[in-house]
This record gives sequence, structure tokens and C-alpha cells, in this order.
Amino acid sequence: MLGDKRKYIYNVPNLKLKRQYLRNNATNAEKTLWQELKNSKIGYKFRRQFSVTGYILDFYCPEKRLAVELDGEIHKSKTKYDRYRDQYLEAMVIKTIRFTNNQVENDLQNVIKVISGYLSPSCVGGGVHQDGGGIRNS
Repeated sequence: MLGDKRKYIYNVPNLKLKRQYLRNNATNAEKTLWQELKNSKIGYKFRRQFSVTGYILDFYCPEKRLAVELDGEIHKSKTKYDRYRDQYLEAMVIKTIRFTNNQVENDLQNVIKVISGYLSPSCVGGGVHQDGGGIRNS
């Protein structure tokens, strides 16, 4: 019985159409970052529009349990929701790092550098980077 419940933690079936819609209607920033993350280009496999329980993550590295979220204009009014969501994911031992769409579009190499830092062996305990580096970390 427990095994049946566990299989619906990730990529929940009732969110499949929403995940597909989000992949097919990605923002320019999401498309740009995906070009850098897909096919393990930075050394780890990422999935895009991957769901964990009821939340859909923009990008997720299962091996490192790292979620990368891109925040557009709408997120300026959703900071309380985003904080709750990040805490929920943290309780599931998933570290969330956030970037604005503007950061991806105008400083992509630094965004990749920060993501790579969270994937490196110098990250300790739940994805916390030793030097506290990151952009809009939650």
C-alpha cells in the first residue's frame, strides 16, 4: 500500500497536462536556461517542469535534489507562496535556488556558475553552499 502512495510523489498523474503545457509554452528565459542544462551539459541530469507532490518545478536535478526556479514578474506578488513552497521542498530535502528571468537573459554565465556551485562537492548538508553564494536563495 505504501509503495502505491510513493509513486505519486513525483510527476503526479493529474499534473501531466499542466507540465506538458508549461514545457510547450516556456518563457524565453526557461528556453535559454534549458539549452544549458539539458543533456547533462553541466555534468548532471536535469528535468524540466518536474512535479513533486502538487508543485511543478521549473528545473530539477534528481541526483543532487536541487530545484532551479525562474521568477518572472508574477513572482513579485507571490513571495509568501514561494517561501512556503521552498520550505515545503526543503522538508523533502530538496534545495531550491531562484533566479529572475532578467538574470538568465542578461547574466547567463553567472547563473550557470551559481548552479554549478550547488552541484559541486563543496556543497554540504542539504545543498547549502559553504560560501553562502547564490542568487535569491530561499
